[in-house]
Amino acid sequence: MAAGAVILPAGSAGAGAKLHVTHWLPEGRPRAIVLLAHGYAEHAGRYNHVAKRLTDAGYALYAIDHWGHGRSDGTPGFVPRFSAFTDGMAELLTLVEVNHGDTPRLLLGHSMGGLIATLFLIERQQAFVAAALSGPAILPAAPPSRFTVWISRFLSRFFPRLGVLALDAKGVSRDPAVVAAYQADPLVYPGKIGARLGKEFMDAMAAAQAGAPEITLPILIQHGEADRLTSPDGSRYLFEHVSSADKLLKIYPGLFHEIYNEPEQGVVLDDLVGWFDAHIAD
Repeated sequence: MAAGAVILPAGSAGAGAKLHVTHWLPEGRPRAIVLLAHGYAEHAGRYNHVAKRLTDAGYALYAIDHWGHGRSDGTPGFVPRFSAFTDGMAELLTLVEVNHGDTPRLLLGHSMGGLIATLFLIERQQAFVAAALSGPAILPAAPPSRFTVWISRFLSRFFPRLGVLALDAKGVSRDPAVVAAYQADPLVYPGKIGARLGKEFMDAMAAAQAGAPEITLPILIQHGEADRLTSPDGSRYLFEHVSSADKLLKIYPGLFHEIYNEPEQGVVLDDLVGWFDAHIAD
């Protein structure tokens, strides 16, 4: 594992922010480069075990800590615009292009990162040969009422940093050790989602739903059937609406939100690596 940084450019909602980059390299020349978009409140360092599985299979993995997350600049629980996240992925893509030239690229996104990856595919799918999403946040776990939508927009405008919603850490995994590590991790943000981020989240979900038919790239969508943090129906919606001829939806019975951190993670990661292997020509 090695670290670096990228800077969000002028014109970005987070212009000038330094975003922490982590990358893991296999022995020898990588078969392909996987770009990872992690989930809300966490950071790329939580994916060491995923990186090991990928590097053992010959893949390199590159990830940023999103704006306001982990070791990156920004305010936890807040974002000026959701585009700060996709802008970060664009800078990561540029870094990978510089470091690895024409080596094939794959996109992987979890939870909020699955939403970010979906929006990034709508913008830049030509940069990748295939994608995989884990528990993508395409639909809210509980549909908001009209009043909730109205008040969130009001608060976003006048009190953008006001905390409005907390995540239930126990919904992360059925493994108590994973939950305990998540709660003890100093780089995991334990506070509430701010009003602006909540509003931007809802707008980004709507954009992903509307833009889904533009996606034609081969795509794997994985989701825990017992996920309480993001709705499996969002993954079903995405699967039904993307235009990809080559697509696969895997719903895992009984699994919680972080399917790569569940007791059955070996099977889930086998499915992920198998999907990538099937779309890389050695």
